[in-house]
Amino acid sequence: MASQSKWLPSSASADGLRLLTSRGLRGFADGAVSVLLPSYLTAIGFGSAQIGAIVFSTLLGSAALTLWVGLLSHRLGRRHVLLASAALMFLTGLGFALVTSFWLLLVVAFVGTLNPSVGDVSLFLPIEQSSLAESVVRSDLTSMFAVYNVAGAFAGALGALASGLPVAAAPSLGWTSAGAQRTGFFVYSAIAIVAGVVYWRLSPAVEGDNEAAKAAPLAKSRRVVIQLSALFSIDAFGGGFVVQSLLALWLFRRFNMSVATAGTFFFVAGLLGSLSQFVSARLAARFGRINTMVFTHLPASLFLILAAMMPNAKLAIAFLLLRSAVSSMDVPARQSYVMTVVPPEERAAAASVTNVPRSLASAFAPLPSGLMLEYSTFGWPLVCCGALKALYDILLLIQFRAHRAPDE
Repeated sequence: MASQSKWLPSSASADGLRLLTSRGLRGFADGAVSVLLPSYLTAIGFGSAQIGAIVFSTLLGSAALTLWVGLLSHRLGRRHVLLASAALMFLTGLGFALVTSFWLLLVVAFVGTLNPSVGDVSLFLPIEQSSLAESVVRSDLTSMFAVYNVAGAFAGALGALASGLPVAAAPSLGWTSAGAQRTGFFVYSAIAIVAGVVYWRLSPAVEGDNEAAKAAPLAKSRRVVIQLSALFSIDAFGGGFVVQSLLALWLFRRFNMSVATAGTFFFVAGLLGSLSQFVSARLAARFGRINTMVFTHLPASLFLILAAMMPNAKLAIAFLLLRSAVSSMDVPARQSYVMTVVPPEERAAAASVTNVPRSLASAFAPLPSGLMLEYSTFGWPLVCCGALKALYDILLLIQFRAHRAPDE
């Protein structure tokens, strides 16, 4: 692994590299469709409230699937679950490309894998996280999760940038706006096939100690996992007000921004967010994971609230970019914290149980967010998001500052 030492921990295995590849592939697909989704749905005749409902359905369905696969993955096998998830991702892309009925799209959104957020809230998450924890030694977990998240965020930024290409090419190809954007969902399905090939090559090592996990999921770590889940839910509920699709919708409605311009903004924001995560491991090693999570997250919440109050697009984007530069530093610290405070055999269940409430909580926010945008172009969703995330930071610091991970 010497040639990989610049970016990866020295203990990273070949499975770790494969999981980083799959995260990058999914990140690109999610980044593209999260920007295209509100514009495409608007083009085929849906209003802000209907778009919010579809986003709600995607997050609610992801939460249900994530809980199911996280608690049963030790029986089904992580590799098999990932392969099935890739197949479902393929069908999801086809569904959004071919279905135009609102009620049918609600169903496709619920059962599918579409991710309207810049972060990962899909059923892939607990399985990839627990498998990734098997690919490095404990002391390298935060660094490995930083690279994992950077792979997803950087690829997501590229996907957001690429989202404007179909619209730009539409006039020369004789396509309608909706028809051009529909191609993005076909690309989403194609990427699912490539991801499936990557999952097929995973080794048996990613399964971990399934016999130990069969005994009683979360038997040893139930209390701490439930406490963390409750706090993460507050953070995620706030984040649900400004998932990338809804933030794009706000930019479209508030400043009449084009898809290409929004894609460029999300590309730059994604780059800032992804590169900042490399700093997370160093901060966590020096100040502890909880301190890193809180004191990088609080400024991000303030910047988001300020962005909502700006009178023009340039100032709003400036504060949104400042937010992006610090808002993701907590992610690898949070993920590695969960993986280190629970026994190895309980990691998949812990990842699921801490992420499912996040998905559920974030699922309910798009409905009021969409209604806010239906009746006002002011950034009320951004204000709600920033306030709730600041509350989460304060509660996390109070409850867990003294609860250090074993390697700190």
